[in-house]
Amino acid sequence: RSAQIEVELDRHWDRLHQGLSYYKPPSSSSAEKVKEKKDVAQPLKDFGLRISKLLSLDEQQSVQLLQCYLQEDYRGTRDSLKVVLKDERQSQALLLKIADYYYEERMCLLRCVLLLLTYFQDERHPYRAEYSDCVKKLEKDLVSKYQLQFESLFKAEAPTWETHGNLMTERQVSRWFLQCLREQSLLLEIIFLYYAYFEMNPSDLLNFTKMFKEQGFGLRQTNRHLVDKSMDALVDRIGYLSALILVEGMDIDFLHKCALEDCTDQHQFSSEMDQLLLTFGDIPHHAPVLLAWVLLRHTLRPDDTSPVIRRIGNTALQLGVFKYLSTMLKGLGVSGNNCTASTAKMCVYGLLSFVITSFEEESLQSSHLIDAACEVLSAPSLAEIFWELPNMGLGMILDSAVGMFPHKIGPLLQLLTALLSNKSTVKKVYNFLDKMSFYTQVYKHKSNDIISNDDETLWRRQAPKLLYPLGTGQTNLWMPQGVLGQVMSPGEQGYVVRWEFSYSSWTLFTCEVEMLLHVVSTADVLAHCARVKPILDLVHKIISTDWTVSDCLLPLTSRIYMLLQRLTSVINPPVDVIASCVNCLSVLAARMPGKVWSSLHHTGFLPFASNPLTSMAQCISAEGMKAGNYGNLLVQIEQPRGEYAVTIAFLRLITTLVKGQLGSTQNKGLIPCVLLVLKEMLPTYHKWRYNTYGVRERIGEGVFPFAPSLQSLCIYSLANTEAGQAVVNIMGVGVDTIDVVLAAQPSSCGSEGPGQMLIQTVKLAFSVTNNVIRLKPPSDTVSPLEQALTQHGGHGNNLIVVLAKYIYHKHDPALPRLAIQLLKRLATEFLLGEWSCLHVVLDLIDSKQQGKYWCPPLLHRAGLAFLLALWQDRRDSAISVLRTKERFWENLTTPLFGTLTPPSDTTEPCVLETCAFVMKIIGLEIYYVVSGSLEQSLKDGLQKFSNARRYEYWSQYVKSLVCHVAEMEEEGICYFTEAQMLISAWRMLLILSTNHSDVMHLTEDSTNYRSMKYFPVFCDFLFLLLSLLTTPTSAPCLRLGSMMATLLLILLKQWRRSPDILSPLSLILESVLQADQQLMERTKAKIFSALISVLQIQGLDGGDISQLPQLLLSVCETVKDEALALIDNMRHTSQLGDTVEDEDSMETDSPRGPQKDQRDGVCVLALHLAKELCRTDEDGEHWVSVMRKVPLLPSVLSAVELSLRMKRNLYFTEAALHLLLTLARTPQGAAAVAGAGVTQTICLPLLSVYEVSPNGTSQQSFSRKSQDLACWPGVYRLCMSLMESLLKTLRYNFINEALDFVGVHQERILQCLNAVRTVQSLACLDEADHTVGFLLQLSSFCKEWQFHLPKLLRDVQVNLCYLCQTCTHLLHSKKMLHHYLQAKNGEALPPGPLPRTQRPTQTSTKEAAGGGEREEAEQKALLAVQCSLLKILSKTLATLQHFTPDCCQILLDQSMDLAEYSTLFVLSFTTPAFDPDVAPSFGTLLATINVSLSMLSEMEKKKEPILFVLLSNTNIEMINWCLPSRSLLMFTMENCFYVLISQAVRCLKDPSILPRDKQRLKQELSSELSTLLSSLFRHFRRGSPSSPASAILPSTQSKPPTPGSKASHEGQEPFIQLVQAFVRLVQR
Repeated sequence: RSAQIEVELDRHWDRLHQGLSYYKPPSSSSAEKVKEKKDVAQPLKDFGLRISKLLSLDEQQSVQLLQCYLQEDYRGTRDSLKVVLKDERQSQALLLKIADYYYEERMCLLRCVLLLLTYFQDERHPYRAEYSDCVKKLEKDLVSKYQLQFESLFKAEAPTWETHGNLMTERQVSRWFLQCLREQSLLLEIIFLYYAYFEMNPSDLLNFTKMFKEQGFGLRQTNRHLVDKSMDALVDRIGYLSALILVEGMDIDFLHKCALEDCTDQHQFSSEMDQLLLTFGDIPHHAPVLLAWVLLRHTLRPDDTSPVIRRIGNTALQLGVFKYLSTMLKGLGVSGNNCTASTAKMCVYGLLSFVITSFEEESLQSSHLIDAACEVLSAPSLAEIFWELPNMGLGMILDSAVGMFPHKIGPLLQLLTALLSNKSTVKKVYNFLDKMSFYTQVYKHKSNDIISNDDETLWRRQAPKLLYPLGTGQTNLWMPQGVLGQVMSPGEQGYVVRWEFSYSSWTLFTCEVEMLLHVVSTADVLAHCARVKPILDLVHKIISTDWTVSDCLLPLTSRIYMLLQRLTSVINPPVDVIASCVNCLSVLAARMPGKVWSSLHHTGFLPFASNPLTSMAQCISAEGMKAGNYGNLLVQIEQPRGEYAVTIAFLRLITTLVKGQLGSTQNKGLIPCVLLVLKEMLPTYHKWRYNTYGVRERIGEGVFPFAPSLQSLCIYSLANTEAGQAVVNIMGVGVDTIDVVLAAQPSSCGSEGPGQMLIQTVKLAFSVTNNVIRLKPPSDTVSPLEQALTQHGGHGNNLIVVLAKYIYHKHDPALPRLAIQLLKRLATEFLLGEWSCLHVVLDLIDSKQQGKYWCPPLLHRAGLAFLLALWQDRRDSAISVLRTKERFWENLTTPLFGTLTPPSDTTEPCVLETCAFVMKIIGLEIYYVVSGSLEQSLKDGLQKFSNARRYEYWSQYVKSLVCHVAEMEEEGICYFTEAQMLISAWRMLLILSTNHSDVMHLTEDSTNYRSMKYFPVFCDFLFLLLSLLTTPTSAPCLRLGSMMATLLLILLKQWRRSPDILSPLSLILESVLQADQQLMERTKAKIFSALISVLQIQGLDGGDISQLPQLLLSVCETVKDEALALIDNMRHTSQLGDTVEDEDSMETDSPRGPQKDQRDGVCVLALHLAKELCRTDEDGEHWVSVMRKVPLLPSVLSAVELSLRMKRNLYFTEAALHLLLTLARTPQGAAAVAGAGVTQTICLPLLSVYEVSPNGTSQQSFSRKSQDLACWPGVYRLCMSLMESLLKTLRYNFINEALDFVGVHQERILQCLNAVRTVQSLACLDEADHTVGFLLQLSSFCKEWQFHLPKLLRDVQVNLCYLCQTCTHLLHSKKMLHHYLQAKNGEALPPGPLPRTQRPTQTSTKEAAGGGEREEAEQKALLAVQCSLLKILSKTLATLQHFTPDCCQILLDQSMDLAEYSTLFVLSFTTPAFDPDVAPSFGTLLATINVSLSMLSEMEKKKEPILFVLLSNTNIEMINWCLPSRSLLMFTMENCFYVLISQAVRCLKDPSILPRDKQRLKQELSSELSTLLSSLFRHFRRGSPSSPASAILPSTQSKPPTPGSKASHEGQEPFIQLVQAFVRLVQR
């Protein structure tokens, strides 16, 4: 075997040496070589090239990888491979599996090197010599190669679908990055182990330090945007290993040796390294590196660096260096077979030892230092080293802990528990504690029985004293008379006195337990629990390590039972102490189960039976059984908290007791415990709440108490109760899930972690199931467990297949073996019979057999009903047999090609059901099976169905059937049920045709609907709908019509171009409005929705609508009636209180029944339809006359006012405001809305929407939700838009109402302008946008505003300047904005920008947010926020133009009154800050221009709008909403220049400003504007967009138009000339 290992290492040495660089990128020469290969089949070559594209791997290596995968990991046959390679969907799945195989191959290559480094110096390893020879060959440049590979991985750009093909989805990119992190971690692990054996040169140490600093110790990944929560452990591991490499490179052990031997000149010191490390200190990973460097400097340069040493040391302590070391060692895993963890502990051991030797312990963080020391000493080898030199290094911590014992009992016991590694250490620890010499106490005051010397440094006890206030006859501890005590630190806490006398700590521990028993019901219980828990943990570790000491610990262990009884019965039990008690009892139970059971039985802790158990039925029913104190603790404490320390200990205890040889009486006592586990825990434990990853798997390992002594009970429970199903679910996890869990583990060691625990749990489930089936008594009936094992699940989830795939499991050989055993047992126990009934059914539907004999229609129908049941229940085993049978689909579809008798002559109604069954089977097959995987015979049948014009035939037949049903309704029709079934099936086929046109062949040309096959179908369908819904007396017809109305909505949604259906829909609406309202409520809503869709479609196509007057009249009547009903209902409920809202209310006196405000309710949809009709009737030709007839506006406004006051009917209010907003955009509509009293309706009632508190602040914080969700803040925004639109349209005629509105809502308006700084959600920005838009319109009336509300005007001006500063700062700092969005808005980030207007209903925000999708959503959200900020900024600057002097006037008019205009920006040129205390200045305006110009330049470089690029997969409406950003930037910049120039000239003319300040203003502006002009000239030479003019922000100014607002290139010249003229002015 050794020779074979040597040969393999020699053969593959070069691959190990190259590492990951063994895998080459694609090349044309390699592709040519693949094509020339004669010994590889062409399909494999082609597939190899696809692999090369996906993985960016050399073509030859890709083919080799494919061959290796097929040989080692492929789970099919040669024939199945041929099918897979031909089928696109299956070949894509195979590609992804090969990608996973490739990733594991790369990891295995690195693990081989790690294995060599782990054992090449281990004398105990059988292949040490071979490994050592290989390492000698690798040693030379292994690290340099692997370091380069690490750097290339760190800097690698993420793959994209453009470079790696369409399979490189976001999920695959995330998988690639996970692999990238795993490889980085493993490479660093190899480098760390290498330097544990070989010395690092100072130059290498410097290079590594530079590299890790640049990379932020793994935190500054090039692709850090791809990091999700599941990858945090890997990123942390990279940081840990980076820090360890640097600490190991400093060679602290050798430094310590040099210091001891006084030869420090042998250790090298790098000044460059010193300077570099002085810049460290901003991330936790720096802490151990700084600590090591402090030691190095302190040792090598003790004289001249003390301030620097102190500074570096303080930085390390501030970073929590010892807590970091403890966390790091836990994160690297348990020692044992994990060489990396053991080596890390050795490295940290040397570091801590030297730290403690070099510095005073008081200057260190003692509690975290002890935690770190305990983690280090948990390595057995280090514990042995410690005992060899107990007074050096870490031994000094032990001395310090002894010095404070037993005042501080925890630190000493924590250290000693960690030092217990084998039987010899147990003896040392026991003897150490048995012979204590010092007893430390703290005194607040010196008692009378103590005398002291003059300086109070030495005390003497005059009389003996009992140390514990326990009763006589109980164990206690005496302090003798005359004992001397040294006073260590008299201070604030009192006197710390160390008495010198001999005693046994074991007696003291017994007294501590007794004290806890005494105070268990008092307030001191928690403090005493904190003292007793370390004692119990120490006892547990001792008896687990060496059982022979247990007799000496009997005084302690015998008191655990009483302790358990007392602690579990208090109100708030201390679960950590209880868990420690149970852990001790588990160890004791392994040796003396009878004794433990008899003592434990009386504590009330375990579940018990209140009545004697006499029968199996009584046991299984759990009648009279109580959960005990443990059960109460589980339900009341552990499950709500998500922490299960007691449960894990309880399961270990029960398993130990069950395995122990107990008597029959004791076994009966265990029945309630076993039943609690089987009935209450096993079926539900996976649903519990868990705070810590891995605890669920630990509990899963313990929930299988299969007891030989309780065999019949366990077997019956598992076979016949929910426990058995739970076991089946565990086995159903599957080999792929286990592989995923193992791959996600950060550790390179395969012997620990959640993956291994999951494997162990599955193995236990297999073992238990095997035993249950083997030992179950024979029975005629099949148990639930056996049914679950042999059932055929849907969607391919056949349990037998899942169990069979465990043969491919590679990590634990026992798991495949157990799976095979169970499969063999199932094959023996449950031989499945032939599907005999299937052959009969296939014969019944066989069209060729019909010629030999006549099949009665009812029998034919029954056969098809059976087949439909198979498809509906997803019986995959049977379906997979049927669908591949020859001519199955041809025979099945035969009834659809026949010609039925007319509906009036039908004598066999079952034929209708037969055809309906066939349609449903076809529909289910198309729905569940991917179109590419459909059987070719079914595709051919569907093509034939289309070619034979069967769509037209069935459309005509269903149409005639409906007509017949409608005609015969009064007389009654005998086969209505069968007709309804056929209509429903036909409806299902039409719905499927909208999404599966490629296989259903219903559409031919999507550009001309009249050439579509569906056109006659659609016409028939409309006729059918008209027939059903214009028969108002027929309830069944109306129900059918309602069902078909849903189909109409689906067809309209998919087929965006439709024939003119407004006429029939108008007739249907009139009929529906006249029918029974209670029956037609939902149908009416569907018709309204259909009309809205049609109007939107026709709006896209253009054209007049002849039905508009009648439709308007009908809809307005409906809106009026619904609004009046809503008013009556609100008044009625307000009189009764809120009780009518209750669905169970018995109130029947309401006017029209409870009016529910629903998004798709009749009232809301009618309002939206009215809005669409008014939008179509732009000139008001019809709606004016209709609204004169129907008092629509008064009723709607009254309902809105009442809804706002009561804060109810959100959807109605929102829809009504959308209607008013549409009307307000035209002059006559605005006049009508204003004349109806809209201001009185919304102005004051709107206050209740956001509830301003007495101190002037809004009690409802600004929402972080998406603005798409219907909400009351959205209603406020709509009201703001409405006021803006009315003011914009009516101008002076609406100014008084506008001022009233702004006066009433001034607090909210000012808060909104300030909120942008703290809340950057789209909803908040949307409100700010609406608010600034309204202020922009209002700013045109400055004089009126100044006259009525002067203080508010000034406040608005100041807030707008701050808003300008905020927007500029956020647009400038994208990273900070992104951070704010993540930190503050969290899950409220929407997937991208959505239009705010023309949205009748709100879209759901439930987005699939897995890994890469979440990152893309965040990027889109960031761009949306930037776009919103830019719009707010542009409107803000346009508003500020009205508050600053006109440029031309102030430049030319020397007598202008400057007092009329306030100074808006202070005289400063610093960049805008995010601090609200820093006033906006000229620097703010200059920064705004710079930001706009840089964003313009960035867009020019990309040649297309940024938002357009990222939103290419969104709809056109969204893209159009984002397109104006270029012009918007230009508009922003022009306005900013205008405000800047105007404010600057005002300052220069202001006599109150000092001349030197004016001179500074000129100098700064001259310099800054000259630079900006140069940039502008360069930009205009490349071509630039025009200002948006009236497209985005229609001008409402009374001033001359802003220069540069023309669209042509030459139109920019006046704007440039204005800036140039101003520059010349300030340069004079």
